[in-house]
Amino acid sequence: MNRIQFYNARVITMEEPVCVKENMQLWVIGNKIAYVGDGKNGLESFYEKYGKDTDHWDRKIDCAGNVLLPGFKDAHTHSAMVLFRSMADDEPLQNWLNNLIFPIEGKLTSEEVYELTKLSVLEYLTSGVTGVFEMYLTPESIQDAFTECGMRNVQVSGINNFGPAPEVMEERFLKLNGRNELSSYQLGFHAEYTCTRELLENIAKMAQKYKAPVFAHNSETRQEVEECIGRYGLTPTQLMDELGMFEYGGGGYHCVHFSDKDIEIFQKKKLSVVTNPASNLKLASGIAPISDFLKAGINVAIGTDGAGSNNCLDMFREMFLVTGLAKYHDMDASSVDAVEVLKMATVGGARAMGLGSCETLTEGSLADLILLDLKQPNMQPVNNIVKNIVYSGSKQNVKMTMINGRILYEDGRFDIGCDVNELYEKCNRIAAQFK
Repeated sequence: MNRIQFYNARVITMEEPVCVKENMQLWVIGNKIAYVGDGKNGLESFYEKYGKDTDHWDRKIDCAGNVLLPGFKDAHTHSAMVLFRSMADDEPLQNWLNNLIFPIEGKLTSEEVYELTKLSVLEYLTSGVTGVFEMYLTPESIQDAFTECGMRNVQVSGINNFGPAPEVMEERFLKLNGRNELSSYQLGFHAEYTCTRELLENIAKMAQKYKAPVFAHNSETRQEVEECIGRYGLTPTQLMDELGMFEYGGGGYHCVHFSDKDIEIFQKKKLSVVTNPASNLKLASGIAPISDFLKAGINVAIGTDGAGSNNCLDMFREMFLVTGLAKYHDMDASSVDAVEVLKMATVGGARAMGLGSCETLTEGSLADLILLDLKQPNMQPVNNIVKNIVYSGSKQNVKMTMINGRILYEDGRFDIGCDVNELYEKCNRIAAQFK
Protein backbone atom coordinates (compact mmCIF):
# COMPACT_ATOMS: atom_id res chain seq x y z
CA MET A 1 0.00 0.00 0.00
CA ASN A 2 1.46 3.33 -1.11
CA ARG A 3 2.43 5.61 1.81
CA ILE A 4 3.40 9.23 1.14
CA GLN A 5 4.07 11.93 3.73
CA PHE A 6 3.83 15.58 2.76
CA TYR A 7 5.35 17.90 5.35
CA ASN A 8 6.29 21.56 5.79
CA ALA A 9 3.18 22.46 3.79
CA ARG A 10 0.61 25.18 3.70
CA VAL A 11 -2.76 23.47 3.31
CA ILE A 12 -6.09 24.78 2.03
CA THR A 13 -8.50 21.98 2.93
CA MET A 14 -11.50 23.85 1.38
CA GLU A 15 -13.49 23.24 4.55
CA GLU A 16 -15.45 26.24 5.79
CA PRO A 17 -14.24 28.81 6.56
CA VAL A 18 -11.73 28.62 3.72
CA CYS A 19 -8.28 29.50 5.03
CA VAL A 20 -4.60 28.62 4.73
CA LYS A 21 -3.17 26.42 7.49
CA GLU A 22 0.55 26.82 8.09
CA ASN A 23 3.27 24.26 8.90
CA MET A 24 1.07 21.27 8.17
CA GLN A 25 1.50 17.64 7.27
CA LEU A 26 -0.71 15.51 5.04
CA TRP A 27 -0.35 11.75 4.95
CA VAL A 28 -1.61 9.54 2.13
CA ILE A 29 -2.12 5.82 2.63
CA GLY A 30 -3.20 3.95 -0.48
CA ASN A 31 -5.68 6.14 -2.33
CA LYS A 32 -6.93 8.11 0.67
CA ILE A 33 -5.89 10.93 2.95
CA ALA A 34 -5.10 9.37 6.32
CA TYR A 35 -4.12 12.46 8.30
CA VAL A 36 -4.05 16.25 8.04
CA GLY A 37 -2.48 18.18 10.88
CA ASP A 38 0.69 19.50 12.42
CA GLY A 39 2.16 16.02 12.92
CA LYS A 40 1.75 16.27 16.67
CA ASN A 41 -1.96 16.62 17.41
CA GLY A 42 -5.06 14.73 16.30
CA LEU A 43 -3.25 11.49 15.49
CA GLU A 44 -5.51 9.20 17.51
CA SER A 45 -7.70 8.03 14.64
CA PHE A 46 -4.64 7.44 12.46
CA TYR A 47 -2.97 5.28 15.11
CA GLU A 48 -6.22 3.40 15.65
CA LYS A 49 -6.47 2.53 11.96
CA TYR A 50 -2.84 2.07 10.94
CA GLY A 51 -1.00 1.33 14.16
CA LYS A 52 1.77 3.20 15.95
CA ASP A 53 4.45 2.65 13.33
CA THR A 54 4.53 5.82 11.25
CA ASP A 55 8.22 5.66 10.39
CA HIS A 56 7.84 3.69 7.18
CA TRP A 57 7.06 5.91 4.20
CA ASP A 58 7.52 5.08 0.55
CA ARG A 59 8.24 8.73 0.05
CA LYS A 60 8.54 11.89 2.15
CA ILE A 61 7.92 15.14 0.27
CA ASP A 62 9.13 18.44 1.69
CA CYS A 63 6.60 20.97 0.42
CA ALA A 64 8.96 23.80 1.40
CA GLY A 65 6.09 26.08 2.38
CA ASN A 66 4.19 25.54 -0.85
CA VAL A 67 0.46 24.96 -0.80
CA LEU A 68 -1.58 21.76 -0.99
CA LEU A 69 -5.25 21.96 -1.95
CA PRO A 70 -7.88 19.74 -3.56
CA GLY A 71 -7.42 19.31 -7.29
CA PHE A 72 -9.58 21.32 -9.65
CA LYS A 73 -12.61 19.65 -11.21
CA ASP A 74 -13.10 20.52 -14.87
CA ALA A 75 -16.87 20.19 -14.71
CA HIS A 76 -17.60 20.46 -18.43
CA THR A 77 -15.31 19.38 -21.21
CA HIS A 78 -15.07 17.47 -24.47
CA SER A 79 -11.54 16.15 -24.13
CA ALA A 80 -10.85 14.79 -27.62
CA MET A 81 -11.75 18.20 -29.05
CA VAL A 82 -8.09 19.04 -28.53
CA LEU A 83 -8.11 17.97 -32.19
CA PHE A 84 -9.78 21.29 -33.06
CA ARG A 85 -7.34 23.51 -31.19
CA SER A 86 -6.80 26.51 -33.48
CA MET A 87 -8.38 24.55 -36.33
CA ALA A 88 -11.93 25.94 -35.98
CA ASP A 89 -11.77 29.51 -34.75
CA ASP A 90 -13.46 32.89 -35.10
CA GLU A 91 -16.95 31.65 -36.02
CA PRO A 92 -20.39 32.05 -34.37
CA LEU A 93 -21.56 29.02 -32.40
CA GLN A 94 -24.09 27.58 -34.85
CA ASN A 95 -21.79 27.89 -37.87
CA TRP A 96 -18.86 26.65 -35.77
CA LEU A 97 -20.82 23.53 -34.81
CA ASN A 98 -22.63 22.73 -38.04
CA ASN A 99 -19.96 23.59 -40.60
CA LEU A 100 -16.65 23.09 -38.79
CA ILE A 101 -17.13 20.64 -35.90
CA PHE A 102 -19.91 18.17 -36.70
CA PRO A 103 -18.57 17.17 -40.17
CA ILE A 104 -15.17 16.20 -38.77
CA GLU A 105 -16.61 14.56 -35.65
CA GLY A 106 -18.65 12.30 -37.92
CA LYS A 107 -15.39 10.86 -39.29
CA LEU A 108 -13.55 10.29 -35.99
CA THR A 109 -12.96 6.68 -34.94
CA SER A 110 -13.07 5.43 -31.37
CA GLU A 111 -9.31 4.76 -31.56
CA GLU A 112 -8.64 8.36 -32.57
CA VAL A 113 -10.84 9.66 -29.77
CA TYR A 114 -8.89 7.41 -27.39
CA GLU A 115 -5.52 8.93 -28.38
CA LEU A 116 -6.82 12.50 -28.36
CA THR A 117 -8.33 11.97 -24.91
CA LYS A 118 -4.93 10.89 -23.61
CA LEU A 119 -3.42 14.08 -25.01
CA SER A 120 -5.98 16.13 -23.08
CA VAL A 121 -5.00 14.34 -19.86
CA LEU A 122 -1.50 15.83 -20.09
CA GLU A 123 -2.99 19.29 -20.22
CA TYR A 124 -5.41 18.63 -17.37
CA LEU A 125 -2.56 17.47 -15.15
CA THR A 126 -0.46 20.56 -15.83
CA SER A 127 -3.50 22.69 -14.93
CA GLY A 128 -4.03 20.91 -11.60
CA VAL A 129 -7.18 19.11 -12.75
CA THR A 130 -7.87 15.85 -10.91
CA GLY A 131 -11.34 15.08 -12.26
CA VAL A 132 -13.24 15.81 -15.46
CA PHE A 133 -16.94 15.86 -16.33
CA GLU A 134 -16.72 14.56 -19.86
CA MET A 135 -19.21 14.55 -22.76
CA TYR A 136 -18.07 13.15 -26.08
CA LEU A 137 -18.53 10.62 -28.84
CA THR A 138 -17.26 7.17 -27.84
CA PRO A 139 -17.60 6.71 -24.07
CA GLU A 140 -16.07 3.23 -23.99
CA SER A 141 -12.76 4.27 -25.56
CA ILE A 142 -12.77 7.52 -23.59
CA GLN A 143 -13.15 5.62 -20.32
CA ASP A 144 -10.31 3.32 -21.35
CA ALA A 145 -8.05 6.29 -22.07
CA PHE A 146 -8.80 8.03 -18.78
CA THR A 147 -8.42 4.83 -16.77
CA GLU A 148 -5.09 3.92 -18.33
CA CYS A 149 -3.78 7.42 -17.61
CA GLY A 150 -5.14 7.44 -14.03
CA MET A 151 -7.52 10.37 -14.56
CA ARG A 152 -10.72 10.49 -12.53
CA ASN A 153 -13.69 10.95 -14.85
CA VAL A 154 -17.45 11.25 -14.85
CA GLN A 155 -18.91 10.89 -18.32
CA VAL A 156 -22.31 12.17 -19.37
CA SER A 157 -24.21 11.12 -22.46
CA GLY A 158 -24.29 13.57 -25.35
CA ILE A 159 -27.17 11.84 -27.14
CA ASN A 160 -28.95 13.87 -29.84
CA ASN A 161 -30.84 13.41 -33.10
CA PHE A 162 -27.69 12.09 -34.78
CA GLY A 163 -27.34 9.26 -32.26
CA PRO A 164 -26.90 7.07 -30.43
CA ALA A 165 -30.31 5.46 -29.83
CA PRO A 166 -31.76 5.81 -26.31
CA GLU A 167 -31.24 2.07 -25.85
CA VAL A 168 -27.50 2.55 -26.40
CA MET A 169 -27.39 5.33 -23.81
CA GLU A 170 -29.15 3.05 -21.34
CA GLU A 171 -26.75 0.22 -22.10
CA ARG A 172 -23.78 2.52 -21.49
CA PHE A 173 -25.32 3.78 -18.26
CA LEU A 174 -25.52 0.21 -16.98
CA LYS A 175 -22.17 -0.91 -18.39
CA LEU A 176 -19.87 2.02 -17.64
CA ASN A 177 -20.96 2.68 -14.06
CA GLY A 178 -18.97 0.67 -11.53
CA ARG A 179 -16.45 -0.49 -14.12
CA ASN A 180 -13.56 0.90 -12.05
CA GLU A 181 -12.97 3.23 -9.14
CA LEU A 182 -11.95 6.17 -11.33
CA SER A 183 -14.98 6.25 -13.63
CA SER A 184 -18.73 6.75 -13.68
CA TYR A 185 -21.41 7.63 -16.24
CA GLN A 186 -24.44 9.96 -16.06
CA LEU A 187 -27.52 10.41 -18.20
CA GLY A 188 -27.65 13.50 -20.39
CA PHE A 189 -28.04 14.88 -23.88
CA HIS A 190 -26.35 17.42 -26.11
CA ALA A 191 -28.94 20.22 -26.06
CA GLU A 192 -32.63 20.91 -26.58
CA TYR A 193 -32.02 22.22 -30.09
CA THR A 194 -30.40 18.98 -31.27
CA CYS A 195 -33.11 16.70 -29.82
CA THR A 196 -36.73 16.03 -30.80
CA ARG A 197 -39.37 16.27 -28.11
CA GLU A 198 -39.85 12.50 -28.33
CA LEU A 199 -36.16 11.95 -27.59
CA LEU A 200 -36.29 14.37 -24.67
CA GLU A 201 -39.32 12.54 -23.29
CA ASN A 202 -37.47 9.22 -23.52
CA ILE A 203 -34.52 10.67 -21.63
CA ALA A 204 -36.84 11.97 -18.90
CA LYS A 205 -38.45 8.53 -18.54
CA MET A 206 -35.04 6.92 -18.26
CA ALA A 207 -33.99 9.40 -15.56
CA GLN A 208 -37.09 8.54 -13.59
CA LYS A 209 -36.59 4.81 -14.13
CA TYR A 210 -33.08 4.91 -12.68
CA LYS A 211 -33.65 7.84 -10.32
CA ALA A 212 -30.69 9.50 -11.99
CA PRO A 213 -29.63 13.11 -12.58
CA VAL A 214 -29.61 14.62 -16.08
CA PHE A 215 -27.12 17.12 -17.57
CA ALA A 216 -27.11 19.04 -20.87
CA HIS A 217 -25.92 22.17 -22.62
CA ASN A 218 -28.50 24.73 -21.55
CA SER A 219 -29.23 28.30 -22.67
CA GLU A 220 -25.76 28.85 -24.06
CA THR A 221 -26.92 31.47 -26.59
CA ARG A 222 -29.82 33.87 -26.86
CA GLN A 223 -30.78 32.25 -30.18
CA GLU A 224 -31.05 28.85 -28.49
CA VAL A 225 -33.47 30.21 -25.89
CA GLU A 226 -35.57 32.18 -28.37
CA GLU A 227 -35.94 29.22 -30.71
CA CYS A 228 -36.95 26.92 -27.86
CA ILE A 229 -39.59 29.44 -26.76
CA GLY A 230 -40.77 29.57 -30.36
CA ARG A 231 -41.16 25.78 -30.46
CA TYR A 232 -42.64 25.15 -27.04
CA GLY A 233 -43.46 28.45 -25.39
CA LEU A 234 -40.87 27.55 -22.76
CA THR A 235 -37.16 28.14 -22.16
CA PRO A 236 -34.92 25.04 -22.30
CA THR A 237 -34.84 24.87 -18.49
CA GLN A 238 -38.61 25.16 -18.22
CA LEU A 239 -39.13 22.51 -20.90
CA MET A 240 -36.75 20.05 -19.22
CA ASP A 241 -38.46 20.64 -15.90
CA GLU A 242 -41.94 20.18 -17.41
CA LEU A 243 -40.82 16.87 -18.94
CA GLY A 244 -39.70 15.65 -15.50
CA MET A 245 -35.98 15.49 -16.18
CA PHE A 246 -34.87 17.04 -12.92
CA GLU A 247 -36.70 14.92 -10.34
CA TYR A 248 -33.38 13.41 -9.25
CA GLY A 249 -31.06 16.34 -9.82
CA GLY A 250 -28.57 17.20 -12.49
CA GLY A 251 -27.83 20.56 -14.03
CA GLY A 252 -26.76 22.53 -17.05
CA TYR A 253 -23.63 23.60 -18.88
CA HIS A 254 -23.20 27.29 -19.75
CA CYS A 255 -26.53 28.65 -18.41
CA VAL A 256 -25.83 32.08 -19.85
CA HIS A 257 -29.31 33.33 -20.78
CA PHE A 258 -31.40 32.45 -17.73
CA SER A 259 -34.71 34.00 -16.69
CA ASP A 260 -35.76 34.45 -13.07
CA LYS A 261 -38.01 31.41 -13.47
CA ASP A 262 -35.08 29.34 -14.74
CA ILE A 263 -33.09 30.30 -11.67
CA GLU A 264 -36.04 29.36 -9.44
CA ILE A 265 -36.20 25.90 -11.05
CA PHE A 266 -32.48 25.31 -10.49
CA GLN A 267 -32.83 26.49 -6.90
CA LYS A 268 -35.90 24.35 -6.17
CA LYS A 269 -34.54 21.18 -7.80
CA LYS A 270 -31.06 21.65 -6.30
CA LEU A 271 -29.41 21.61 -9.72
CA SER A 272 -25.84 22.63 -10.57
CA VAL A 273 -24.73 25.35 -12.96
CA VAL A 274 -21.45 24.69 -14.76
CA THR A 275 -20.11 27.94 -16.15
CA ASN A 276 -17.64 28.05 -19.05
CA PRO A 277 -16.50 31.67 -19.28
CA ALA A 278 -13.64 31.40 -21.80
CA SER A 279 -15.72 29.43 -24.29
CA ASN A 280 -18.71 31.76 -23.89
CA LEU A 281 -16.45 34.76 -24.34
CA LYS A 282 -14.67 33.41 -27.43
CA LEU A 283 -17.94 32.38 -29.10
CA ALA A 284 -19.61 35.67 -28.05
CA SER A 285 -22.37 33.71 -26.32
CA GLY A 286 -22.64 36.09 -23.36
CA ILE A 287 -21.83 36.31 -19.67
CA ALA A 288 -23.60 34.03 -17.20
CA PRO A 289 -25.31 35.71 -14.20
CA ILE A 290 -23.04 34.06 -11.63
CA SER A 291 -23.90 36.37 -8.74
CA ASP A 292 -27.61 35.61 -9.22
CA PHE A 293 -26.89 31.90 -9.01
CA LEU A 294 -24.87 32.36 -5.83
CA LYS A 295 -27.53 34.53 -4.22
CA ALA A 296 -30.07 31.79 -4.94
CA GLY A 297 -27.86 29.20 -3.23
CA ILE A 298 -27.29 27.25 -6.46
CA ASN A 299 -24.19 25.09 -6.66
CA VAL A 300 -21.84 26.59 -9.26
CA ALA A 301 -18.97 24.68 -10.88
CA ILE A 302 -16.46 25.65 -13.56
CA GLY A 303 -15.62 23.92 -16.84
CA THR A 304 -13.24 24.70 -19.65
CA ASP A 305 -15.49 23.31 -22.41
CA GLY A 306 -13.54 21.70 -25.27
CA ALA A 307 -10.32 23.02 -26.75
CA GLY A 308 -12.18 23.74 -30.00
CA SER A 309 -14.10 26.62 -28.45
CA ASN A 310 -11.63 27.51 -25.72
CA ASN A 311 -8.28 26.42 -27.19
CA CYS A 312 -6.79 25.48 -23.83
CA LEU A 313 -7.80 23.41 -20.83
CA ASP A 314 -6.67 25.87 -18.19
CA MET A 315 -8.63 26.19 -14.95
CA PHE A 316 -6.59 29.18 -13.80
CA ARG A 317 -7.76 31.21 -16.77
CA GLU A 318 -11.34 30.06 -16.17
CA MET A 319 -11.23 31.10 -12.52
CA PHE A 320 -10.02 34.58 -13.33
CA LEU A 321 -12.65 34.99 -16.05
CA VAL A 322 -15.47 33.81 -13.76
CA THR A 323 -14.85 36.63 -11.33
CA GLY A 324 -13.64 39.21 -13.85
CA LEU A 325 -16.65 38.82 -16.15
CA ALA A 326 -19.05 38.71 -13.19
CA LYS A 327 -17.69 42.04 -11.95
CA TYR A 328 -18.18 43.55 -15.40
CA HIS A 329 -21.65 41.99 -15.78
CA ASP A 330 -22.77 43.39 -12.42
CA MET A 331 -20.79 46.62 -12.70
CA ASP A 332 -19.59 45.85 -9.19
CA ALA A 333 -15.92 45.22 -8.35
CA SER A 334 -16.91 43.34 -5.20
CA SER A 335 -19.05 40.81 -7.06
CA VAL A 336 -18.13 37.10 -6.91
CA ASP A 337 -15.26 37.05 -4.45
CA ALA A 338 -12.17 35.00 -5.29
CA VAL A 339 -12.87 32.65 -2.37
CA GLU A 340 -16.21 31.73 -3.94
CA VAL A 341 -14.47 31.07 -7.25
CA LEU A 342 -11.95 28.69 -5.67
CA LYS A 343 -14.89 26.86 -4.10
CA MET A 344 -16.50 26.53 -7.55
CA ALA A 345 -13.31 25.09 -9.05
CA THR A 346 -12.94 22.47 -6.33
CA VAL A 347 -15.95 21.76 -4.10
CA GLY A 348 -18.57 22.99 -6.57
CA GLY A 349 -17.22 20.80 -9.34
CA ALA A 350 -17.03 17.75 -7.10
CA ARG A 351 -20.65 18.23 -6.05
CA ALA A 352 -21.87 18.66 -9.62
CA MET A 353 -20.05 15.46 -10.61
CA GLY A 354 -21.24 13.43 -7.63
CA LEU A 355 -17.71 13.10 -6.24
CA GLY A 356 -18.48 13.65 -2.57
CA SER A 357 -15.22 12.01 -1.49
CA CYS A 358 -13.13 14.49 -3.47
CA GLU A 359 -14.40 17.82 -2.12
CA THR A 360 -11.90 18.57 0.64
CA LEU A 361 -8.51 17.55 2.01
CA THR A 362 -9.78 15.77 5.09
CA GLU A 363 -9.19 12.41 6.71
CA GLY A 364 -10.89 9.68 4.70
CA SER A 365 -11.21 11.72 1.52
CA LEU A 366 -9.76 10.41 -1.72
CA ALA A 367 -6.20 11.64 -2.30
CA ASP A 368 -6.91 13.90 -5.28
CA LEU A 369 -4.72 16.92 -4.62
CA ILE A 370 -2.26 19.38 -6.09
CA LEU A 371 0.85 21.17 -4.89
CA LEU A 372 1.20 24.79 -6.01
CA ASP A 373 4.58 26.52 -6.13
CA LEU A 374 4.54 29.81 -4.24
CA LYS A 375 8.22 30.43 -5.05
CA GLN A 376 7.33 31.95 -8.40
CA PRO A 377 7.23 35.72 -9.07
CA ASN A 378 3.47 35.73 -9.75
CA MET A 379 2.78 34.41 -6.23
CA GLN A 380 5.01 36.88 -4.38
CA PRO A 381 4.77 38.60 -2.01
CA VAL A 382 2.65 36.18 -0.01
CA ASN A 383 -0.21 38.44 1.03
CA ASN A 384 -3.39 36.44 0.42
CA ILE A 385 -2.75 32.99 -1.02
CA VAL A 386 -6.36 32.12 -1.84
CA LYS A 387 -6.94 35.32 -3.78
CA ASN A 388 -3.52 35.02 -5.43
CA ILE A 389 -4.43 31.57 -6.79
CA VAL A 390 -7.54 32.98 -8.49
CA TYR A 391 -6.26 36.38 -9.61
CA SER A 392 -2.63 35.69 -10.50
CA GLY A 393 -2.08 31.94 -10.39
CA SER A 394 -1.21 30.01 -13.53
CA LYS A 395 -0.16 26.59 -14.79
CA GLN A 396 3.46 27.48 -14.02
CA ASN A 397 2.58 27.15 -10.34
CA VAL A 398 1.44 23.50 -10.56
CA LYS A 399 4.34 21.46 -9.19
CA MET A 400 2.47 18.21 -8.67
CA THR A 401 -0.87 16.58 -9.40
CA MET A 402 -1.98 13.47 -7.50
CA ILE A 403 -5.08 11.43 -8.32
CA ASN A 404 -6.31 8.51 -6.22
CA GLY A 405 -3.06 8.53 -4.24
CA ARG A 406 -0.87 8.35 -7.33
CA ILE A 407 1.41 11.18 -8.50
CA LEU A 408 0.75 11.56 -12.23
CA TYR A 409 2.59 14.84 -12.81
CA GLU A 410 5.52 16.36 -10.97
CA ASP A 411 7.91 19.13 -11.96
CA GLY A 412 7.28 18.75 -15.68
CA ARG A 413 7.33 14.93 -15.73
CA PHE A 414 4.31 12.74 -16.49
CA ASP A 415 3.54 9.23 -15.27
CA ILE A 416 0.50 8.18 -17.32
CA GLY A 417 1.72 4.88 -18.75
CA CYS A 418 2.74 6.03 -22.22
CA ASP A 419 5.53 7.92 -23.99
CA VAL A 420 4.52 11.56 -24.26
CA ASN A 421 6.43 12.26 -27.49
CA GLU A 422 4.92 9.21 -29.17
CA LEU A 423 1.47 10.44 -28.11
CA TYR A 424 2.16 13.86 -29.64
CA GLU A 425 3.15 12.19 -32.92
CA LYS A 426 0.00 10.06 -33.02
CA CYS A 427 -2.25 13.04 -32.39
CA ASN A 428 -0.52 15.14 -35.03
CA ARG A 429 -1.06 12.35 -37.55
CA ILE A 430 -4.76 12.29 -36.65
CA ALA A 431 -5.02 16.07 -37.08
CA ALA A 432 -3.22 15.97 -40.43
CA GLN A 433 -6.10 13.95 -41.95
CA PHE A 434 -8.50 16.84 -41.51
CA LYS A 435 -6.39 19.78 -42.69
